[in-house]
Amino acid sequence: MSASTTTQVTYPNRFDIVGSFLRPERLKQARADFAAGKLDQAALTEVEDAEIKRLVAKEVDLGLTDVTDGEFRRSWWHLDFLAGLTGADFFTPDHGFIFNGQETRKGGIKITGKIGYNPDHPFFKGFEFLNRIVPDDVTAKQTIPSPSVLFPNEDAEIYDEYYHHDFDAFLADEIQAYQDTIQHFYDLGCRYLQLDDTSWGMWASFSDKVINPDLKPLCEAAVTAINAIADHKPADLTLTMHVCRGNYDSNWAGAGAYDPVADYLAQLHIDGYFLEYDDERSGGFEPLAKIAANGRDQRVVLGLITTKKPALESVTTLKQRLATASQYYPLDRLCLSPQCGFASTEEGNHLTEDDQWQKLNLVVQTAKSVWPEA
Repeated sequence: MSASTTTQVTYPNRFDIVGSFLRPERLKQARADFAAGKLDQAALTEVEDAEIKRLVAKEVDLGLTDVTDGEFRRSWWHLDFLAGLTGADFFTPDHGFIFNGQETRKGGIKITGKIGYNPDHPFFKGFEFLNRIVPDDVTAKQTIPSPSVLFPNEDAEIYDEYYHHDFDAFLADEIQAYQDTIQHFYDLGCRYLQLDDTSWGMWASFSDKVINPDLKPLCEAAVTAINAIADHKPADLTLTMHVCRGNYDSNWAGAGAYDPVADYLAQLHIDGYFLEYDDERSGGFEPLAKIAANGRDQRVVLGLITTKKPALESVTTLKQRLATASQYYPLDRLCLSPQCGFASTEEGNHLTEDDQWQKLNLVVQTAKSVWPEA
């Protein structure tokens, strides 16, 4: 394993990944059989292990210096993790989320007790397996939802049935739970952890140029939580954040430039940002100047390659967009990645596995041509 031994690469890397991958048909069938009672947990885990080994081998063959397990043990990018904390329970609501007019599969969280760190969280065993199988010169990357994703919000199917709207008490408990959880990942060898955050993208969508005043307390709370986590983490743990506007079945939930939330993003004490910029929904690069002016040595990973459709982007266009972005953020602190994962939920986007790997190869080769040292 390499999480504690890789020193030659600065993360985020010039070519990087957001985390989730298309689920292979064998894995999909195994999960369906498990749900139907045809497979036990041991048999499902055997299939998951085998498919994760296959995935990691392909990631390494492609030249990636950090790899994930594709989130192959999850159904949802966020709910599986949140339900693993103490005090949070998964439930099936009456309706799914609405993504650009499309209703998703149903899922939500009820906060039924004190939010806390769970030493038996299943993600820990998953990371241990991943970290054990990666080569010595490759880093195992862990992804978890950002704390704002658990903020009580009925529209997001996150219900508070314990704190009775005492948000300050909830926030304090959540911060402690995240600090303890991330420390546990670190103790297991994790040196690169990414927070996945849909809140910033949605808050920007609900605003015009400047943040909606009703959302300011939530933005401030998110900054407080993320900075409390970042300031508490071990110095040699890289902490990044991916800002997402929704990624389900090749559809999206929010549209809007980063301008309304840029001042808040610039306050974060994280090591890097993964920002979606695959189409006009994300607006221009001008908000990057706010992050550039904060005096922190942070990397910004531009998600210029979409994971929502199979058509390959033009290398020329990608280089032009990087050049445009460099007018607002130094090129030597920019990186390149896909805009999101390929399967934030197990349904996956409308691409083939071959499409997926062509997209990732495009990321690698373009980055190497822009930054020769990559």
